[in-house]
Amino acid sequence: IKRYHLRTMQQFACALLFGLAIRGGDVRVAHSFSPASSPRRTVSTRQTQQQTSRLLSMPDDDYPSDYDADDLESTEKTVSVDTDEDDAAIRDELKRELILLASVTNRGMCASTEEENLVVDLVTQLEALNPTADPALNSQGDWELCYSSTESFRSSPFFLAVRAFLGDENQAAAENLFTIHDRATTASRVGKVRQIVDQDNRELVSEYDLSVGLLPGLPVRVKGCVVTSADLTAIAPETWEMTVRGTKVNGSNVPFLDQYLDDNAVEIPVGEAYKAISGSVPTAILKTYYVDQGMRITRDVDDNFFVFTRA
Repeated sequence: IKRYHLRTMQQFACALLFGLAIRGGDVRVAHSFSPASSPRRTVSTRQTQQQTSRLLSMPDDDYPSDYDADDLESTEKTVSVDTDEDDAAIRDELKRELILLASVTNRGMCASTEEENLVVDLVTQLEALNPTADPALNSQGDWELCYSSTESFRSSPFFLAVRAFLGDENQAAAENLFTIHDRATTASRVGKVRQIVDQDNRELVSEYDLSVGLLPGLPVRVKGCVVTSADLTAIAPETWEMTVRGTKVNGSNVPFLDQYLDDNAVEIPVGEAYKAISGSVPTAILKTYYVDQGMRITRDVDDNFFVFTRA
């Protein structure tokens, strides 16, 4: 498992260097053909003024309506806090349905389009009925992944850092990298996926149980737990800033290697690697819009959501 994990890290290191090159340059796409220019119709200045006056409600206003820019409501999602005690029964029912769908779809990996839509609806309703103020400051404890709207490995700080490093301008490249990684690990079996948030709300530890086949057709599998640590900073009621520190493998079933890894705590300093490549550690953004005593729903920068239950 150590060799497999190191190989995966090497692959992503190459991808990160490629991503850095993309970020540093200005990629332009030239088109060989362009549509022919259409004949230009001459319009008098008087006609233009008449058309403009019809479009604008106030000729001297900067906006084409009677609304001021400050009057328009922001479309950015914010955390809701539901204080109605009668809604507790509704939340419990929604959570039961969500957990049932998570169990029959293998945490979303086998979900049909209809099941995915049902889960989205349940998650949206729960977020609207969130009972906890400042979710980002009240998510301490041990959590186990129950459902993921994307690949489960993307809940790890390691892959969240990859996405943050490539940035929004290279989102397509990041998605391609994740797809390649997912296909390369198709034969792997994912066990428990956990997150541990410390009591001071300053650290998140991700644990990803993985079982990898050595050779096709052989019943021999190498097992281990990929552990990734990250620093947390709450910057808003629902928002964490996360910076990855390092990753290691625990609990390997390889003779002698398991004891060596556990005793020596061999850790790959991912954060320092980013500093060496780009001068800083990328900051990933996570937003938690629902948390209670038994469930947490957190979204990444691409609005993928991860549903955790209390471990």
